[in-house]
Amino acid sequence: MNPSILVVYRPAAGRYTAQFRAVVAAAAELGVASVVLLPTGWEAPEAEGLPQYRADLDDTAAVRAAVDSIVAEHRIERIFPLFEGDVLPASRARRDHGIPGLTPDQALNFRDKNVMHRRAEELGVRVARSCRPDTVTAVAEFAGQVGYPVVVKPYAGWACGNTYRVDDRAELDRVWDEMGDDRHEYRVEEFIRGAEFHVDSLFQRGEVVFEQLSQYTYSVLEYRDEPGGTISRKHDLTPREQRILELNAVVLRGFGLSTGVVHAEFFLLDDGEIVFGEAGARAGGGSIVPAVEAGRGINLAGEWCRLELDPDHRPAARLGPEVGTEYLSSGEYGTITAITSAAELTALEGVLDADVWKRVGDVLAPPTASNDVLGWYVCEGTDFEDVKARFKTVRDSFRVETGA
Repeated sequence: MNPSILVVYRPAAGRYTAQFRAVVAAAAELGVASVVLLPTGWEAPEAEGLPQYRADLDDTAAVRAAVDSIVAEHRIERIFPLFEGDVLPASRARRDHGIPGLTPDQALNFRDKNVMHRRAEELGVRVARSCRPDTVTAVAEFAGQVGYPVVVKPYAGWACGNTYRVDDRAELDRVWDEMGDDRHEYRVEEFIRGAEFHVDSLFQRGEVVFEQLSQYTYSVLEYRDEPGGTISRKHDLTPREQRILELNAVVLRGFGLSTGVVHAEFFLLDDGEIVFGEAGARAGGGSIVPAVEAGRGINLAGEWCRLELDPDHRPAARLGPEVGTEYLSSGEYGTITAITSAAELTALEGVLDADVWKRVGDVLAPPTASNDVLGWYVCEGTDFEDVKARFKTVRDSFRVETGA
């Protein structure tokens, strides 16, 4: 059998289509075929011509059984899960068949926030104070110690789904009722106030071969109230920003990463202290991958594939100007009757790329997660403030009209 890779791909998350294509193309360049594992019942036109298998991707046993069938028919060299929720099942399938890559023990460092924060503390990296929500009284006592607000979040969640900022005891009681008897799936953290950064990096054999620091222009937990943007920090880094990159390498090595791609988040406090937020062993979500591609000339998902398959590969990234990306959002709700197109956005000065996920006829409802948006765009500028100013220009040009 010829060598192949297995890509675990969810077409429903349209933001992963470009990543899927990049991984398949990178493998093909290296003479390696691609096999696709899709969710049961889903079709993916972009996977046409490739061997396709299906399973309930939310059922780890079903995923492992599907991989059993796949490896019986294909010589799988690597497994590439593109979505956060597929990282741990993929690691278990690797272990089942001796496929190189992230092991379950290592994957837990990137998926379980209880494990993640404990391991970061062992590495000497500061994290938010936290507690288990065993009882509502325990949470109230914790809030009394650290002060409101506190954050209640799933220990294995993503994109701020089912994540709550709790500002007082009345809000705690309401959230407690919402969690119900699923509270064992949650954790509680102090609310960290500071500038939020993320580092998107590529590792090979335990060494950093690419890294980009970016700063959010908003609080990720306040996505309902603020447009979500992030701007690269490639030039004239401060000592504190450089320290974030250093801590990122400490954390990822300590988590057991050898070769792979990671999106990690950190907070920079006013007093200069740095607090680790979390890290996912996958390319950044939303428009982070196209923003890096526009600004640095590499696709993070494709480079991950090349690094796994070619031990001599090194990303040929350019430095370029500062680049920012922002989600497209609207305060309008109801059926869309008119919406600015991606072509109209890319015609604006400084806009490098854009994608509008919603169309006329779609129904807009209030967001429930930080990536529950209408699309995104990428633009360039001379520095952080210049890019941020361009955000406002593009935002003011984006129009959505709705009817009943």
